[in-house]
Amino acid sequence: MPKYTTGEIAKLCSVTVRTVQYYDTRGILTPSELTEGGRRLYSGSDLDKMKTICFLRNLGISIDTIKELIERENNKNVIFLLLSQQEQALNTEIDERREKLKKLEDVRKALETAGDFSFNSLGGMAHIMTDRKKLRNFRAAMVLTGLPVSALQWAAIILGITRGMWWLLIVWAALAIPWAIIISYLYYKKIAYICPECQKVFRPSFKEMFFAAHTPTTRKLTCTACGHKGFCVETPAKNLNKTGGVNGDE
Repeated sequence: MPKYTTGEIAKLCSVTVRTVQYYDTRGILTPSELTEGGRRLYSGSDLDKMKTICFLRNLGISIDTIKELIERENNKNVIFLLLSQQEQALNTEIDERREKLKKLEDVRKALETAGDFSFNSLGGMAHIMTDRKKLRNFRAAMVLTGLPVSALQWAAIILGITRGMWWLLIVWAALAIPWAIIISYLYYKKIAYICPECQKVFRPSFKEMFFAAHTPTTRKLTCTACGHKGFCVETPAKNLNKTGGVNGDE
């Protein structure tokens, strides 16, 4: 029956000698034999166990859990439960990493559309992530409520051309203009802006916001704190009281 030294079993399992020795001290891979000189020798069964340990470690399973699995190697239900717990932990970690990845993508997109940028702007970008989902939902609601208004506009144009019913455009304007003002004001109350120069969170006047040049996540405004004029990054209004924000409409 073959015997393996610490170095040999480490090489066969692609780990370091110190790793094999550590597993010995933790009691999960004890050598089958010790020579008179204190040299560790491992059997073929020990090699198989080491390969299993390495496999479980590559799955992210902790040393303590592996030790418990070894101690209960004949208890299928316990092993199944421990593996299920590890699976759940890994799924949680995956979800957290996906959330971080989504935040990175949001920052990157914000940087792509930002007109002005400095390194310090990255600090302000963190505010974009707060309540981002709520802002997206509100934008979606804006689009949905705008669909009937757009449909009425096209119907008025088509009927005006085909049947001379131009009065429908007056009806459309009477509905569309108040809708645009109301929905813009509601959106205005939900957002604020981060100055890329002083990092202050501020809210401009409604008139300035309404007519300013903008991208999906930035708007060209004048900071109410430092007077910088340029593209400022959109953030939820709840951040107005953070980082020394100034409310421009108060």
